[in-house]
Amino acid sequence: MVDTSHEGRVGEFRRVAGPYWTLRPVCGGAEWEAEPEHVRPAEPIERLRAETARANARSRGEYL
Repeated sequence: MVDTSHEGRVGEFRRVAGPYWTLRPVCGGAEWEAEPEHVRPAEPIERLRAETARANARSRGEYL
């Protein structure tokens, strides 16, 4: 999912939290809440970029 209110941040949908959706960054990190009207499905290239960033971080031994 892409949160358009956070500069196009890509995250995985986790759950509904009241009026918000909780998303978790594909690259790891803290979850955040987004308003559903600002969330859209990620385009394949957006998802690929996020997954590549995650793979690169893991190869450097970074904690995700």
